[in-house]
Amino acid sequence: MTDVLIVGAGPTGLTLACDLARRGIAVRVVDKSPEYPRSSRAKGPNPRSLEVLEDLGVVGAVLAAGSATLPMRKYRDGLPVADADPYAGSSPTPDAPYDRGRLIAQWRLEEILRDRLAESGTAVETGTEVVGLTDRDTTVAVAFADGSGTDARYVVGCDGAHSRVRKLLGVTFDGETEAEQQMVCGDVEITPGVLDRDVWHQWFDEDGAVMLCPIPGTRTGWWYQSGPERDAEGRALAPSLEGFRRLFARHTRLPAGHLTGAALLSTYRVNVRMADRYRVGRVLLAGDAAHVHAIAGGLGMNTGIQDAFNLGWKLAQVLRGRAGDELLDTYEEERLPVAAWTLDLTSERLRATLEAIRKPGGGLDTAVTPSTTGLDRGYRWSSLARPGGHGGVQSGDRAPDAPCADAGTGAPTRLFRVLAGPHITVLGFGPGTEPTLREAAAAHGDTVRTVRVYDAGDAPEAPLPGALHDWDGHARTAYGVAGDTVVVIRPDNHVGLISDADGHGAALRYLDVLDGAREADRMWGAGMVDGTGKG
Repeated sequence: MTDVLIVGAGPTGLTLACDLARRGIAVRVVDKSPEYPRSSRAKGPNPRSLEVLEDLGVVGAVLAAGSATLPMRKYRDGLPVADADPYAGSSPTPDAPYDRGRLIAQWRLEEILRDRLAESGTAVETGTEVVGLTDRDTTVAVAFADGSGTDARYVVGCDGAHSRVRKLLGVTFDGETEAEQQMVCGDVEITPGVLDRDVWHQWFDEDGAVMLCPIPGTRTGWWYQSGPERDAEGRALAPSLEGFRRLFARHTRLPAGHLTGAALLSTYRVNVRMADRYRVGRVLLAGDAAHVHAIAGGLGMNTGIQDAFNLGWKLAQVLRGRAGDELLDTYEEERLPVAAWTLDLTSERLRATLEAIRKPGGGLDTAVTPSTTGLDRGYRWSSLARPGGHGGVQSGDRAPDAPCADAGTGAPTRLFRVLAGPHITVLGFGPGTEPTLREAAAAHGDTVRTVRVYDAGDAPEAPLPGALHDWDGHARTAYGVAGDTVVVIRPDNHVGLISDADGHGAALRYLDVLDGAREADRMWGAGMVDGTGKG
């Protein structure tokens, strides 16, 4: 029997598997596809997903395999009319090291995550289709299409918009499909030298469009998107190599033969749908199995990655007996509103983009906003967010980064390096926080990392082990801290609690909720979560 069976080996399932495996959870990943997909599909991780991938230890490989986001060149009637860089003027800041996403083919990102998962001794099982789920109180019995089966303590459906897991659960997938809003897509080969590979080309004409984005790591590979060809009655035709060539020639005014090959052709229809529940007993949903939306803004894969990062630590805490089963209810509580917001944002950005491309110079840059970075998504409404906060950072928000120094060696480091890994972090600003740090370390061991953060004026000659020097005040500024303050940061790098030194007991009680099953059960049972859902 496995602890967690993950159904679906896309970025969502693989992120969850990597997170669980590093926490010592026995995980099994199955996918009905007979072989690993090679489609480029999603354009790449946004800034928040890059932070998740850094925590998982793979961001270096992602940065090396991908490329920077590209400026967009817009054409009308075959002629270039405007270039636009939606990230022009942006740059990394002390609290946010990634100001833009990374362009990488989805198959390559999946390959990097599979390699990371393999380091724990786990491989994806392809050609393995789930056809039945039976709840047995303490386990789920899983039936496969080949007649075999297994038991798992939990099952997570990461198996896409047509999720078999969701259908087996009877979970509704409410929303709408815009049948007429269609696009044909595929990986294509273009004759070398015909198009500049340093830009994302977008031909928008009154009678249709073609978009070509170079695929990093290839010499002639491009990701192709366009409106579909239509027959005499106006019905959309299925994608084909010859159809792609005709559309390419019509809009680019280049010879059709320069599009030398096409593979993995598909039709995309705008679907805006969301599951009404993310959990049914011991079975949960994540990624496209739980929500689908317009492609504007590139949030599909990213929302799934961030679902997985929210869920992984919670499953691990419950499975290890460090938290009550109620902790899993906070997954839906936190992520379902994010999905609803994403559906609204992407639908609005799609409308804005369709309006923009009616005029020469309009393009996909219209879909990019500060919110599509993912950096402003938090859970202030969550029952895990204790009231309080300083400055702009509140409980439930994404935990900001900050450059600092190792207090023992003086070596430069960052808060994100301290937060990375399968632990809760407690930051102590000011000498009055040291009793809380000592008691937290004694009570929770290696599941909690306690870090004294010294200011330029209070650094002793013999600092506490693992302490940091905040010489330039970036950490205090990022968290809006004044005086003695304790900050508890969850394993998914969201702020759980910000408390002054007088809140010593509150910080320790909160840690018991996140890490300590018997105490957590008592706290939830005592109504520590109030009727507002804010704790």
